Amino acid sequence: MESKAIAKFQRVSPRKTRLVAKNVLGLGVEEAMNLLRFTPNKPAGVLFSVVKSALANASQLGSIDVDAMVVKEIVVNEGPSWKRFMPRAQGRATKIHKRTSHITVILAEGQE
Repeated sequence: MESKAIAKFQRVSPRKTRLVAKNVLGLGVEEAMNLLRFTPNKPAGVLFSVVKSALANASQLGSIDVDAMVVKEIVVNEGPSWKRFMPRAQGRATKIHKRTSHITVILAEGQE
């Protein structure tokens, strides 16, 4: 059985989020949550909440052993970018892209 959680329009860069997601892939849920809890950057906190949500979804199914769940897949897609301008010298302005992410976490029953 699988359990899935999706977080859309998260205000973290997809590139930075993928770096954290690679560390968690294939780990047991408890070990992954501990790793994310003590990783000191913003994408780790966002991924922690999505993994926690997927675990809660699995516990609602009833027939799944929550302790044996493994992080099967994490997909981080790019969401829409917020476009802003920053004033620069001599009356110029430069573009700033504040990127967002769509994060999907799939947990599955199985061995680590």
